[in-house]
Amino acid sequence: MITAENLTKRFGAQTAVDDVSFTVKPGQVTGFLGPNGAGKSTTMRMIMGLDRPTSGSAAVNGRPFAEHPDPMRQAGALLDAKAVHPGRRAVDHLRLLAATNGLPRRRVDDVMELTGIAAVQRRRIGGFSLGMHQRLGIAATMLGDPQVLMFDEPVNGLDPEGVHWVRGFARARAAEGRTVFISSHLMSEMAQTADHIIVLGRGRVLADAPIDEFIRASENPTTRVRVSDATVLTSLLAADGVAITQTAGDELEVAGIPAHRIARVAALEGLDLHELTPVAASLEDAYLALTDDATEYRSDAAALAA
Repeated sequence: MITAENLTKRFGAQTAVDDVSFTVKPGQVTGFLGPNGAGKSTTMRMIMGLDRPTSGSAAVNGRPFAEHPDPMRQAGALLDAKAVHPGRRAVDHLRLLAATNGLPRRRVDDVMELTGIAAVQRRRIGGFSLGMHQRLGIAATMLGDPQVLMFDEPVNGLDPEGVHWVRGFARARAAEGRTVFISSHLMSEMAQTADHIIVLGRGRVLADAPIDEFIRASENPTTRVRVSDATVLTSLLAADGVAITQTAGDELEVAGIPAHRIARVAALEGLDLHELTPVAASLEDAYLALTDDATEYRSDAAALAA
């Protein structure tokens, strides 16, 4: 288990993490989401004892990570897959980690088989692809067979096969009862991987909930409508709080009004309805709605469309 209590980190006048509290529970994959600059990586570094909090505390399995006499048996973290010596062979890198942490040498063979890098174990790390770097980093996190696993953007730059493998690995470890904590910017991937999400924005917790509950709570009912006269229906529905997008000649997407009211308006006007389908919200929709005011860098949509 991972716990953060009133965790705060300031760099001079800048507050990167602001009074953050949460618990990452075992037996599930917890996604850690937020815009660039939200404080995700800094939070992870404080959990692992790499950055000292300005105030507050973080604990892994009940105590600060640096205080564990057997840290690699407690938690494994991949925060930077490229933070390894490029001239070292993969097997030697893992053997060094095992030896310096009092872990049995057989664990090196075990984790190389688990992550699929046994065939390239004698290659120099500098020649590895990004995907192989990620697998090597994940192998290192598993050396101590820990109950807590933490990954910062583990699928960035990976091909579809690599993304699929990381997803399956994370879910399999959670199914074993481990605590799995993953940060990512890929909403579609998090939607398939995470059971629970924590969202940061400008250093503060914006959401901490099961993923399905988070999506439901943010839903603004949207309905796909195909109708005999889209222009007339649009004029009838136009009102405060109702957003209408014409996606084709006779097709609209209507948000902010229940489907049964759309049907009633159309019927009263004598319009023929050919389709009335609820459009389910996605994790991406819910995330963007929540973090709209917490995004540090934003583009001008009108300028991009020009």
